[in-house]
Amino acid sequence: MSMKERSYEKELLDQDDIPFSDILLNLRELNTVNTRLGGHKITCEGVNFFLKKFPSANVLTIAEIGCGGGDNLVAISNFLQKKKQRANLIGIDIKAECIQFASQHTPANRVWICNDYRSTIWRDKKPDIIFSSLFCHHFTDEELIEQLNWLKENSRLGFFINDLHRNFFAYHSIKLLTHFFSKSYLVKNDAPLSVKRGFKKKDWLKLLSAAGISKCQVKWRWAFRYLICVPNEQQ
Repeated sequence: MSMKERSYEKELLDQDDIPFSDILLNLRELNTVNTRLGGHKITCEGVNFFLKKFPSANVLTIAEIGCGGGDNLVAISNFLQKKKQRANLIGIDIKAECIQFASQHTPANRVWICNDYRSTIWRDKKPDIIFSSLFCHHFTDEELIEQLNWLKENSRLGFFINDLHRNFFAYHSIKLLTHFFSKSYLVKNDAPLSVKRGFKKKDWLKLLSAAGISKCQVKWRWAFRYLICVPNEQQ
């Protein structure tokens, strides 16, 4: 199997007619994967990048696009509590089922928005930080260039991305793990496919350049992720 180019094969989760119970199982298992394979740790590292770069920030507003069940924001909240850093957290997802799950299974002090992120209007001011985790691989390169520009224009301090490394070993490893341990047909199908839709470092450098972004940090992280941090050049 060649991993030279990104796959554009659609994931099952991208469909509109999935039963709610199947989505719930998918969200729970994704949280387990993020916890055990270090996905939440990478997301918190992205937040910490901006804490170090802008240490004078008082109360941060952090928004996640494609927030799913909200597990990333819970991880960030726990991380910031240890840092004694106050923050307002916003989760945005186009799927009503995800927002319903997030609002019922996470602490009350969150703002959940069911909307296409591109149509989101900020009431008071732009979020300080916007991020996504395992969201970008759902889009084509052309759509991602537009998304990078949106992230740049809508974040005050900057944005970061946590997404998959397209890699032969990562593909077969997650396929094997989900075959034996997953009870979700969505996870079994979409987890390995997500790796095929993922990125190599050269892909990110090309996409960022096409979006006019030169000031950035692209780092590989275990297990087979890339963390892309883009501070606002005007700050």
